[in-house]
Amino acid sequence: MIEVNDLSVDLGEFVLKNITLAIKEGEYFIILGPTGAGKTVLLESIAGLYPIKSGEIWLRGKEVTGVEPEKRKISIVYQDHVLFPHLSVRKNIVFGLKMNKVTAAEQDNRVNWVAELLGIGNLLHRKPDTLSGGEKQKVALARAIATRPELLLVDEPLSALDPETRETVQQELRRLHQALGITILHVTHDFEEAIALGSRIAVIGEGSLMQVGTPEEIFRHPNSEFVARFAMTRNVFLGKATKQSNGDTVFQVDGTEFVIAGETEGTYHASIRPEEILISTEPIRSSARNCFPGTITQIQDKGSTLYITVNAPPELSCLVTRHSFEELELRKGKRIYVTFKATSVHLFD
Repeated sequence: MIEVNDLSVDLGEFVLKNITLAIKEGEYFIILGPTGAGKTVLLESIAGLYPIKSGEIWLRGKEVTGVEPEKRKISIVYQDHVLFPHLSVRKNIVFGLKMNKVTAAEQDNRVNWVAELLGIGNLLHRKPDTLSGGEKQKVALARAIATRPELLLVDEPLSALDPETRETVQQELRRLHQALGITILHVTHDFEEAIALGSRIAVIGEGSLMQVGTPEEIFRHPNSEFVARFAMTRNVFLGKATKQSNGDTVFQVDGTEFVIAGETEGTYHASIRPEEILISTEPIRSSARNCFPGTITQIQDKGSTLYITVNAPPELSCLVTRHSFEELELRKGKRIYVTFKATSVHLFD
């Protein structure tokens, strides 16, 4: 559907470097990265809004690198909606149709169709400044979809919304994708949003492509310290993997040996997700190969969950529910045990 080949964009103060991506027809694809990573530059380059230093962009088998933005059959929805404040919702939706020289009768058909699809028929007469954030985002989506693009680009569509509205619009995006089967390229810095919506994710940092994979691959098998930390793995260590005489392979860090899966040897980084570490007040008898005593050094309250830092050594960040926190009577300075499987330890160069 979309092929980006060795794409570079030089904006002077920022450079997007050698990006190569292939996005399938009908895929919900996420561009994920921190602020300033180059996510929006990549999105707008695909839309044709930036001059390309080198590389190619292909859309459905046709090269569009030098094609004008309005001829690419691409629609884009921005975080701040970019609605015309002096026009009604109906006229905002119609604006793009007029630009595409759609007949008046067809304009009415498409407005009615998209209004029903997004449930905004009661808003068509209103002005944007009378709408809530979620309603504005729906109108922006309606305007983009009404032109029937081959590709829909959405740039941080949920970041300016409150948590409840964000969840509603997220569900709307998922429903629209399923209903229309349209290819969506979605930019975000929110890892939970990426996991909830994306069939695949590309992680970008400092203008470079770091990793492409399914949410599961990015989440559990990061290929670098950058991706591991951005995916909130929290536990990232540099150590040495060695094979023992008993056949086990262990990862040594700060004087502690973690049993790991596989037979890899050498110096690596290791990551362990916080939710895969179990905290208990006594050693646990289970199939998990790793169980160590430790002392709680820090507690970070996140509401329904808490991050508990335990010094084994090394220091391990563990995720617990509030129920477990209260039941175990966890507090700073308390001695406890941490338990995790050998397969929970992921090695990367």
